[in-house]
Amino acid sequence: MNADLNALQQRLGHSFATPALLRRALTHKSFGSEHNERLEFLGDAVLNLTISELLFQHFGDSSEGDLTRVRAHLVREDTLQRLARELEFGTALRLSEGEARGGGAGRPSILADAFEAVLGAVYLDGGFEAARALVLRLFRPLVAQTVAETWTKDAKTELQEWLQARREAVPVYRIDSTRGRQHDQTFVVICSVPAHGLEVSGEGRSRRAAEQEAARAALAKLKSTP
Repeated sequence: MNADLNALQQRLGHSFATPALLRRALTHKSFGSEHNERLEFLGDAVLNLTISELLFQHFGDSSEGDLTRVRAHLVREDTLQRLARELEFGTALRLSEGEARGGGAGRPSILADAFEAVLGAVYLDGGFEAARALVLRLFRPLVAQTVAETWTKDAKTELQEWLQARREAVPVYRIDSTRGRQHDQTFVVICSVPAHGLEVSGEGRSRRAAEQEAARAALAKLKSTP
C-alpha cells in the first residue's frame, strides 16, 4: 500500500485487513470498471442507520419530522465532501487522466461519493461496529453543534411551500456565473419569483448549495415585505 493510503488509514483510524477495499473505495468510475459505486451504495446505508441512531439518542424529545430533517442536513453532499476534504481524500483518489486534469479530486460530488464508499469499505473490512465508530467520531461534533432552532425545512422546500400555499408560481433557478478554478469553483445562482417580480442571488461551492442560499435570501425578502 502506498504512502497516501497508509496516511489516510491513520486519519480514518482504521487499518484495513484487505487494503484492496480501500483502493476500490477511492476509485472513481472514470478510472476503470472496478470502481466505488457499489461500495457507495453500502456506505450510504451504514451512514443513514448510524446517524439515525445518533439523533434518536441525542434528541430524545424530538419528532420524527425533526429527526428526518436534521439527518438530511447532516448527510447532504456539502457535509460529506467537507469531511472528505478534512480527511484529505483528494490525495488518494484514483481518477482517469482527463478527470484528474479537470480537477476531479476537488469536485464535491466525487468527494462525497468517495466518503460513502469508504464507509462501505470499512464496513466490509471491519464489520458494522468499525464503520459505526468512524461515523460517530466524525459526526458527533456536528450533532453537538446542532440546536433545535436550526431544524427547519431546507430553504428551497420552504420557499416552494410558501408560494404554493398562496397559489403562486414556483421559483425558477439559473446559474448566473462561476468563479475560480474548475476544481475549486464558487457558483452564483439566481432565484426568480415571478409572482413578486423578485430576483435574488446566492453563492455556494456547488450549484445545490448556491440554490439553497438564493432561496433563503428570497424567503427573507418575501417575509419582510408587508
